Amino acid sequence: MLLYPDRVRAHTAPHVNAKIDRCIEDSVQRYSRMSKSDISRRIEELEREWDIERVIEVNAPTLALTGLTLGILHDRRWLALPVGVMSFLLLHGVQGWCPPIPVLRRLGFRTRDEINAEKYALKALRGDFDDLPKFTNQSPMPRADAALVATSL
Repeated sequence: MLLYPDRVRAHTAPHVNAKIDRCIEDSVQRYSRMSKSDISRRIEELEREWDIERVIEVNAPTLALTGLTLGILHDRRWLALPVGVMSFLLLHGVQGWCPPIPVLRRLGFRTRDEINAEKYALKALRGDFDDLPKFTNQSPMPRADAALVATSL
């Protein structure tokens, strides 16, 4: 479904990406039959959803500071934890992958682009883009499918 390149998606197993994409599509299909207020509530939830980058950005320093504290107060061997965590964070910054990524993706953490794909499809369903110029299309498409296609451009 998502057509743009993404470093995290590129390093995620295809079946995990497909599952995440299906969840997005299912959500948009489900909300296409709901009221605008229901759609608005879902959009608000998506605005608060933590993307995978934020999860990594919070967990890495938390683990590093924990290891640093334990290394200073209890046993120097704990200093290996911040070294490892910071190495993973560096690897993620350079390559877009680090060992926690596959686990976090399987737990359902999405990229910001994946969250936005659902959010903007829902905004299209809600009518936020009704004032934009219309493009004619020879084959009719259900509203939810059209909204998903519009967000993939």
